[in-house]
Amino acid sequence: MRKVILNVAVSLDGFIEGPNGEYDWCFTDQDYGMTELFGHVDTMFIGRKSWELIAGHEAEYFPAIQKIYLFSDTVGSVDSPAIEVVRSAEFDTKVKQILEEEGQDIWLFGGSGLTTTFVNKGLVSNLTLSVHPLILGGGKPLFNDIKDKVELLLTETQSYETGLVQLKYALKPQFDESKLDVLFTASGLDI
Repeated sequence: MRKVILNVAVSLDGFIEGPNGEYDWCFTDQDYGMTELFGHVDTMFIGRKSWELIAGHEAEYFPAIQKIYLFSDTVGSVDSPAIEVVRSAEFDTKVKQILEEEGQDIWLFGGSGLTTTFVNKGLVSNLTLSVHPLILGGGKPLFNDIKDKVELLLTETQSYETGLVQLKYALKPQFDESKLDVLFTASGLDI
């Protein structure tokens, strides 16, 4: 099954956009691991607001991405075979289908609302947070309205001369104790 990887720039105080929706604070002076990311993703999940920032430039900005799934109930059709609009009514079915298809991993580009939905549904496999050495003091938070605690395992860190620190996490595996009861009951053992 393909993995969904959240790879995002974030301020030290947890914002992905400044108070006026700006993202001009994101460092662009070097690669910051993007070449590595593009080496194992070929698909992007993106929300409408984030889409509006890159629309028309996707091939230029993200040449490794072969298919973009745009999650929106307000965008009409998009005139490109590489871009497919996914409506909220078909979210669960469509995402399950995409995850089971052949292909490389999937980059969850954002934004915040789509990230929240994927985290709440337990669909994010890995997180790469590029923490920028600045405090915005306000804006759009990366995580908003998360329903349950999500435990993570730190898998890698990378620091850069600019002060940016990249933190890579995997979701901590969850043990479902209810399945244990079913297994013992089916085996005839009394627990």
